[in-house]
Amino acid sequence: MEFDWLDAPFDLHTVTPKEIEESFEDPFGLRLLPDVEIAGEGHARYFNLGHSVGGRALFSIFWTDGKSIRCILSRDMTPEESSFFDRKKQELN
Repeated sequence: MEFDWLDAPFDLHTVTPKEIEESFEDPFGLRLLPDVEIAGEGHARYFNLGHSVGGRALFSIFWTDGKSIRCILSRDMTPEESSFFDRKKQELN
């Protein structure tokens, strides 16, 4: 899938597009669909937790139409998100 970086709603200098794309390619990355109660009706937004090649742990919120991915937010994982990611990664082993 292609990423749509036009008019990104966050600073692409803080987290670069390359790092975000790498976090989506993380073989241990997690993609989650939040509860409707959290996201709201008709808002198909997904979460991605993954690491860039440089080891940066990133949390992203995105939507997709099946052809392209549009990141709404991308930032470093919080300690709680990182712990959740590590726990889920251990479950796969």
